[in-house]
Amino acid sequence: MKRRALITGITGQDGSYLAELLLAKGYEVHGLVRRVAVEVPEQRLWRIRRLLPELHLHGGSLESYASLCKLLQDVQPHECYHLAAQSYVSYSFDDEFSTMRPNVQGTHELLAALKQMSPTCRVYFAGSSEMFGKVHSSPQNENTPFHPRSTYAISKVTGFYLCQYYREAYNLFVCNGILFNHESPRRGLEFVTRKITAQAAKIKLGLSKELRLGNLDAKRDWGHAREFVEAMWLMLQQSRPDDYVIATEENHSVREFCEVAFGHLGLDYRDWVKVDPALLRPSDVETLVGDCSKARQALGWRHKVSWRDLVLEMVDSDLEQIQSMSQLGKVEESIHTAAAS
Repeated sequence: MKRRALITGITGQDGSYLAELLLAKGYEVHGLVRRVAVEVPEQRLWRIRRLLPELHLHGGSLESYASLCKLLQDVQPHECYHLAAQSYVSYSFDDEFSTMRPNVQGTHELLAALKQMSPTCRVYFAGSSEMFGKVHSSPQNENTPFHPRSTYAISKVTGFYLCQYYREAYNLFVCNGILFNHESPRRGLEFVTRKITAQAAKIKLGLSKELRLGNLDAKRDWGHAREFVEAMWLMLQQSRPDDYVIATEENHSVREFCEVAFGHLGLDYRDWVKVDPALLRPSDVETLVGDCSKARQALGWRHKVSWRDLVLEMVDSDLEQIQSMSQLGKVEESIHTAAAS
């Protein structure tokens, strides 16, 4: 019998890579998606478009206990990967409630539904290095205290403790993954890494004149999302549930990211990148770097893609994509001009 997996947030960066991984391992993969995603697939499902014939998608909401119970009753998953969240940190400063409600209530509703309908299902929760916030020690590991500095981070800390509670009180197999920043060409354009690589490509092609950013000196531990989802799967294959930091154990500044991305295109970032005070966060996190020795020892996991290769892959992908879109636009413009003449 095929193992069945349910992924919330399957349309996102991590969800798409995880779906690919699980399908390659022979799983039957189900995904919970917002109903609007089913209604507008060309916009919402682009990351998993080629996988659609192999996936089972279910429209619904994480904030509806009844619909979650019905979904779990129908699917009866062996594994559940809870990735769905409002995960854009900067947006959480603008609208705290739209971050807290889905991230906290959605996680609580899902855990309660799993307890009721699928108590033997193994569960993964996507925590975040942002939970460490104003760090008390460096590098950060599973024993480092949390000091969240945004409502997004607070929501993730709450989810983390909800998972520990359901694990200890109801004996659910729940693992918390404390994942440090993980990027890829599938990262959303609102995130700083993709914002840098996409704008660098546009500037190279003459389609933009500057890139405005906030704190260039903030440092993060950046890895490749494709490798990080493998760690999620490994957690649920262990004999007992636990919490794990997943990281590359090195950090780089936003400034360094700009230098490598623009340099790959033969540009000097200092000529194009402007610091915009309006983009500075009210309470920023300066430096995050993880210690994933526990994951190395217990899971046998370690990253392989270097930070520099990750940056170059993202730049090359954006350059190719924007160039293709630009050429397509010129072709369409010439067609319309010819039709009008």
